[in-house]
Amino acid sequence: MYPVRTFALIALAPVGLIALGAGFGGWAVVIALAYITLMAFAVDEAVSVQPPTADADADFTGANRLSVVLAVAHFAVLAWVIYALAGGTGLHFGEKTVLFFAAGLFFGQVSNSNAHELIHRGSRGLFTLGKWVYISLLFGHHTSAHNKIHHRFVASPQDPNSAREGETFYQFFPRAWLGSFKAGYEIESFDMKRAGRKRVHPYVGYLAGACAMLVASFLLAGWGGVLAHVLIAFYAQVQLMLSDYVQHYGLQRVEIAPGKLEPVGPQHSWNAPHWFTTHLMLNAPRHSDHHAHPARPYPALRLRRDEAPMLPRSLPTMATLALLPNLWQRVMKRELRQWHDAHPQPNPTPER
Repeated sequence: MYPVRTFALIALAPVGLIALGAGFGGWAVVIALAYITLMAFAVDEAVSVQPPTADADADFTGANRLSVVLAVAHFAVLAWVIYALAGGTGLHFGEKTVLFFAAGLFFGQVSNSNAHELIHRGSRGLFTLGKWVYISLLFGHHTSAHNKIHHRFVASPQDPNSAREGETFYQFFPRAWLGSFKAGYEIESFDMKRAGRKRVHPYVGYLAGACAMLVASFLLAGWGGVLAHVLIAFYAQVQLMLSDYVQHYGLQRVEIAPGKLEPVGPQHSWNAPHWFTTHLMLNAPRHSDHHAHPARPYPALRLRRDEAPMLPRSLPTMATLALLPNLWQRVMKRELRQWHDAHPQPNPTPER
């Protein structure tokens, strides 16, 4: 069995810190936010060693167990945070604000990475658990759009979640959110029609599940709970979309024949080698290898440093930079130019 102790220690620590912060406020909530921001940045900058890579044929029972624990913890922390934000634990406004950002970052970076891992597992139970993590964040459609649209059309105009060079995050977010919702619905409808089977459309489950989650928040903490749930789910969605924006920004697959794109390769995703956030996000920054092997468990993902473009800073740091469009464009224009100069693309199909 491949050891996942370091993944567990780093990714589970925010669970306890956020739970304490939601209950007691004060320094507990400040430490929770500092762990996932300042500490993550400092350790990433200070530690240069690379996490080991498991053999792809190893036993990943431990990795799957950690994903289950993280998913169960997600639901418990989400309910506790909603209760606290709605006033249930007596936090003052400043404490609630810090808690909101700490929890939102955890849901958007750790819970998202874990749910992403689960919806790629072959086990129906693990897949369903990941789907419900997304549903709890009012983002269930991502389950369909990610698996059936993003992985097929990544780094092309057909993928709503691949950012174009020069596109700001504020332009990307509404286009990607609405585009992925629509594309996911259409591909699920097409697949149902092609299979000839009558079953409940997955989007019914996504929307009904989201409504059920909001009803649960109302029963837990009244209308304040509903508002807290909507706001923190939106913030978590922003974190998820920032990851998509950064990880494929400006990278485009070449059309090698009319209507035919080149195969997806390591050159179509940005990666990050940073030790702390690699563990915090379950190897999500090793994004190129994930696209090459979507079913490969996270401990076995390779960095592919010589084949794929590398971000100049960690994935969360670059996501923060993406909120400042002028600075982001200046940095990434340079990074894209350096990558393309060192790795020229094949000539695209001439226009007819």
